[in-house]
Amino acid sequence: MNKLFFFFLFLSLVFMLGCSRKSRYSYSKYDRSQVTTYSANKNDYDTGLSAKAYKHPTMNPYRIHGVKYYPHDTDVGDTYKGNASWYGPDFHGKLTSNGERYNMYDMTAAHKTLPMHTVVKVTNLKNGLTAIVRINDRGPFIATRIIDLSNSAARKIDMVGAGTAPVKIEVLGFHSKNKKRIIRKKAIKKENKVIISQRKESYSLQIASFSNIEGAIKTQEKHNHTDGYTTVIKDVENQNGRFFKVYLTGFKTEQEVRDYKNNSEFSSSFIIKN
Repeated sequence: MNKLFFFFLFLSLVFMLGCSRKSRYSYSKYDRSQVTTYSANKNDYDTGLSAKAYKHPTMNPYRIHGVKYYPHDTDVGDTYKGNASWYGPDFHGKLTSNGERYNMYDMTAAHKTLPMHTVVKVTNLKNGLTAIVRINDRGPFIATRIIDLSNSAARKIDMVGAGTAPVKIEVLGFHSKNKKRIIRKKAIKKENKVIISQRKESYSLQIASFSNIEGAIKTQEKHNHTDGYTTVIKDVENQNGRFFKVYLTGFKTEQEVRDYKNNSEFSSSFIIKN
């Protein structure tokens, strides 16, 4: 009798544990039925960021593994090259950086610096296959990779088995629920009037550029707080590859940064308007 009791007790515990796991890892709420696909037509998207999107917390600088990343605006038609990776079941249903739930069946991706809701076309340079995805997360934080695709997006360009693939990314526009044309907040001449940018202008000196993070960190540590200024590392990706650029920051005016450049050890550096 006791053996039979313990046997049924064991079965009950196994059943309860199985139900608990099923509930914890259930995909029912984020399944294939909720997949959103995106058009390859640039006219289907906003052409710029709204002021609200530009001020969103996901556009604030952040630091991961000692590297500071600076989310930035981008233009329709901008292209980037690098390696893509993908993420799937282990993250399914978890929160992304912009507060959404990650759905591995949806056409989304993670990028370190592009604005949230940027829609990009990703082309696998090995086979020419393409996928249109919307940025809704941050990552991948690996030096050799520039974008993390959802499982479905990775399957669309046939890179799931390999894990990574060389890709080209092209910005198509910015997705919004209520699509409307947005004029960028840059200086635009219109009817003899000048619309001045709402961004606060500041200046930096680019004092070094490296293809590896180690060299950038050494330079940052060496020159940090030089003459009261701060050094930062920016992770920059463009058509020429990925670079870790070291900047001396804290200059309030153009005259200040020019005077400092001309009278310091950084006379050969570049002035950058932020």
